[in-house]
Amino acid sequence: MKIVVIVARVLLGLMFFVFGLNPFLHFIPVPPMSGHAGAFLGAMIGSHYVYLVGAVQVISGALFLVGRYLPLAIALSGPVVVNILSYHLSMDLRGAPPGIVAALCWLVLFWAFRDSFAPLWVARAPHK
Repeated sequence: MKIVVIVARVLLGLMFFVFGLNPFLHFIPVPPMSGHAGAFLGAMIGSHYVYLVGAVQVISGALFLVGRYLPLAIALSGPVVVNILSYHLSMDLRGAPPGIVAALCWLVLFWAFRDSFAPLWVARAPHK
């Protein structure tokens, strides 16, 4: 299981780091899009929201690659993975396979570090 966790961590780290840099450096060409997918990406780019998502991806990807603060990286990347899957499943199925790989890697890492998230599942947390 340890090797699977390392592979998932490095793969997800590379994916997030590289794809997170793209909004800033524009080294991966984006084909013209239409319909809902084009409108969604147009809104993200036009509002500059893509830079926030890119920054979260770069930060969490770097943490995955370095192997430090992994629960933080998992928590930061979770909403991004959900967004990636939601986008591809509802608007553009062509790019779904990398998103599915990212989701599987994220699930492996979440499971491996589930003890770090155990306090979140307390129904009534003590108030101080």
